[in-house]
Amino acid sequence: MNPIYDVVILTDHRYLSDSKTDTYTRNVYYEDRLVYHALEQLGLRTLRLAWDDMFFDWSSTKAVLFRSTWDYFERFAEFSQWVESISKQTLLMNSGAIIRWNIDKHYLLELQKNNVPIAESHFIEKGAKVSLSQLHDILDWNETVLKPCISGAARHTYKLTSETLAAHEAIFQELIANEAMLLQPFQHNIVEKGEISMMVFNGSFSHAVLKKAKAGDFRVQDDFGGSVINYTPSEAEIDFAEACVKACPELPIYARVDVFEDNSGKIALSELELIEPELWFRYHPNAAMVLAKGIKQRIGA
Repeated sequence: MNPIYDVVILTDHRYLSDSKTDTYTRNVYYEDRLVYHALEQLGLRTLRLAWDDMFFDWSSTKAVLFRSTWDYFERFAEFSQWVESISKQTLLMNSGAIIRWNIDKHYLLELQKNNVPIAESHFIEKGAKVSLSQLHDILDWNETVLKPCISGAARHTYKLTSETLAAHEAIFQELIANEAMLLQPFQHNIVEKGEISMMVFNGSFSHAVLKKAKAGDFRVQDDFGGSVINYTPSEAEIDFAEACVKACPELPIYARVDVFEDNSGKIALSELELIEPELWFRYHPNAAMVLAKGIKQRIGA
């Protein structure tokens, strides 16, 4: 049977419909629709579905595009099994291999080996018998950020100081018993100057935004009141973003490269988002067509 669809855009069930009252849901829906209409304009038969739709035959589409599957880190085991299953039925964009690689923040160590400057990082493996105070003494770090190696939307992300270690010890022990964690020095320039997100399609820079945390917070995500504005990166920043993407095990069709100025004043990679990142199409609607053209080329339509 020939596939009925060329591309299925993946979301999660919370964002299947538009909302007149919730701005966050409206933004998700609007950006996915921009991609949908760009694909349709190129003559591609397109559908938008929740990734866990039980009734859809995934072999009936040439490809699936991960866009807003933002419950995957809360249902990681189920999501992983699903990715493994549908990767045998259709083309994944980005691929199943790069998703499995990128979903765990240990990928940062591989990029570092490929000469990509990353935030100074210490990984604490699942089941480790260590306390937060011991870690801070060993590493000689005073202010830090603790986060899971598999996470999203700042899930269990905590800013720590010597005064707050004891208060976070119980949750740390609960977390480390079940999953690996990452500890990094607190980056003051992210708070003061913000974090730059650069979108890269098929290895080439497209557009960028600057994200800044609200006063009194350190998380730049707009979920927590952060602000977002258009940003024009320097040539050096663009070169850095493209080099990060080219250091991946394979070239992703889309990537969001989050960079910042570290405590020593040098550019460094915060995160390389290859699974379902927000790509800020509402600030750059024409970029949806850039992605759509890359998808059409990738599937040979």
